[in-house]
Amino acid sequence: MSIAERKQEEKQEMHQRILNGARKIFLEKGYEKTSMRNIANEINYSAGILYFHFKDKTEIFQELQKEGFTLLLNQLKVLNSVVDPFERLKASGRVFIQFAQENKDYYNLMFLVEEAVKDPTENRFKIAQEAINHMCSMIRDCQRQGKFKDMDTDYFTFMVLSAMHGICALFCKDRTTSFINKTNEELMENGYDCFVALLEKS
Repeated sequence: MSIAERKQEEKQEMHQRILNGARKIFLEKGYEKTSMRNIANEINYSAGILYFHFKDKTEIFQELQKEGFTLLLNQLKVLNSVVDPFERLKASGRVFIQFAQENKDYYNLMFLVEEAVKDPTENRFKIAQEAINHMCSMIRDCQRQGKFKDMDTDYFTFMVLSAMHGICALFCKDRTTSFINKTNEELMENGYDCFVALLEKS
């Protein structure tokens, strides 16, 4: 490995170390109370090192969100080979829920940790929009085959996403404890199955 390659590798490792430390701090403190200094403290480096890699905490936060949406979208796109659009839609919901179960930190940062300033032209919002468009496209395919044909596509997409997100948000925020003698897995799996049953009747 050349010196230049080694330096590039070290830069990438530091970049990822900052993101890993920042993920923990954003989740513990929230966006407003997170600073470049306490991210630096988390990884035992000076704040100056962080500024070499990122402009500010907003850029770090946006990078974490972009990572999460990219991971989710890639998992959803695996289902593109499923020919029946309704089966693909149902499977996508399960993938969405599984993503939240396996990537709770990412899910919180993508959807539940509130950021002060939001610019919809930023790249991480573009990839979030791509995920929504992906879902909307599946529903249009279902409508072409006669499902949900009397429903407005955008409103119906919003309803489907809201149902899936509601299941995931209750899990991520530990709001499922009121359902005594039911595990998170049981609630999420069977709750989603109930939702699917409603879709199948429509």
